[in-house]
Amino acid sequence: MSSAYDQLLDATIQHLESLQASGVRHVAIAPETLRALTLPVSRSPVTASSRREEAGASEPRHTSRVPPQESQSLVASADPVQKQSPPQPAVRPLESPGESSSPEAKSHDPKSEAEKAAAFDELRTRALACGRCPNLAASRKNVVFGVGNINAELMFVGEAPGADEDEQAEPFVGKAGQLLTKIIQAMGLQRGDVYIGNILKCRPDMPPGSPGNRKPTPAEMQTCIPYLHEQIDLIHPKVLVALGGTAMEGLLNKTGITKLRGNWHSYRGIPLMPTYHPSYLLRNQALHEKRRVWEDMLQVMEKLSLPISEKQRNFFLKS
Repeated sequence: MSSAYDQLLDATIQHLESLQASGVRHVAIAPETLRALTLPVSRSPVTASSRREEAGASEPRHTSRVPPQESQSLVASADPVQKQSPPQPAVRPLESPGESSSPEAKSHDPKSEAEKAAAFDELRTRALACGRCPNLAASRKNVVFGVGNINAELMFVGEAPGADEDEQAEPFVGKAGQLLTKIIQAMGLQRGDVYIGNILKCRPDMPPGSPGNRKPTPAEMQTCIPYLHEQIDLIHPKVLVALGGTAMEGLLNKTGITKLRGNWHSYRGIPLMPTYHPSYLLRNQALHEKRRVWEDMLQVMEKLSLPISEKQRNFFLKS
């Protein structure tokens, strides 16, 4: 056999290997091409490598070969000697490189700005009319859907609206919300740069005349959390921050914010940083507690590749 045939064979194999590496698993081969490739092989059992050695090649080229099982899926088999017209191999949809059919893999379907805005409006409309928890629907003044940039890279998740939030239909507008705004600004961002939401969209009902707010029940959080899931999937932030132990309980069913904070977790495929709720810092003004929250935010800033000045790194450290 001629060396030209060897070169053609090697070139064909290398092309198939490059297709395989890019994720292609099936290619269409014309009958004429199959005959051209397989007839010379069927006439002689001599391999290409042995022909090169017989031709006096001092050292065979190290060209990796496609494993037999893979080559069978890349090139449809045919016997041109026995069949006059080999059947055309069926062409199946190609799987994109890196695509996974695993149910654990979280898919993200990029949407245009108009599509995302429309999807958010539709989601908000459903949430505002929600009556899944009759007791909450009866006692609320407003559904507190969420606020912020729907293209945000950073999303904060709290537990539930309080009295101020229920009144104004916006999350984190009371004293704890004002402190959260200061934390966001200390990170070099504005409140409008991030997205802020809660696991519960309604304020937990309280007995008439009772002061304060109550913790949402696990059943209430599980009933309402699908709305949050849709928000997260539409926004697709790079980082989530869980504010307080109740938020972590609702998201990951884990308790003990003291041990959980400061350590990265994952939620719906997104890095999640738990930290203390701003209301905790309002009750505990100790410098070292403020520093712990700030250290959590420094980790978030690093994850987002935000610039960090020396002044920022030294916030809440003793002189």
